[in-house]
Amino acid sequence: MTYQVIVEPYNPEWPRHFERLAGVLWPAISDHALTIEHVGSTSVPGLAAKPIIDIDIVIEESSRLPAIVAALAALGYAHQGNQGIVDRESFKRVGADVRHNLYVCPTSSIALRNHLCLRDSLRGDPTLRAEYARLKQSLAVRFPSSMPDYIDGKTDFVLGVLEKHGFTSDMLASIRDANRS
Repeated sequence: MTYQVIVEPYNPEWPRHFERLAGVLWPAISDHALTIEHVGSTSVPGLAAKPIIDIDIVIEESSRLPAIVAALAALGYAHQGNQGIVDRESFKRVGADVRHNLYVCPTSSIALRNHLCLRDSLRGDPTLRAEYARLKQSLAVRFPSSMPDYIDGKTDFVLGVLEKHGFTSDMLASIRDANRS
């Protein structure tokens, strides 16, 4: 399947979209989850992004997953499995009014740590944020119909940020492998 890679200037509506989605999700999952996090580029004020809200539902441990799967199914979400990323389960809802990616991650998940570290680093460093925006925009122009190439083009930047924040070589290798599969 071919996807159009579109990177837009920051939209101040993105946090409101997240809040609306979280407001629907939380009542259904609050007995089984710790929190809901807005992650990805739309969660970073001022950052250009693909207009898709990324959401991580954080659970204490993987044993909570069956209850979350059932709760999300009741809201119309289909469990898509981990899509090759350990400890990050993906969910899709057909016909959602706001485009979003929904993931469930235990607190020990490398994917969750990756999402939070990158988000917080970009929020806290305007120079890093501007550099990442330029990279994403140039990749969207170079690879307008190749999401794998777009993701691959961002990987070294992301790994550099994570390495500065203490991610081990094994963790970085697992993220690199996931981004290139």
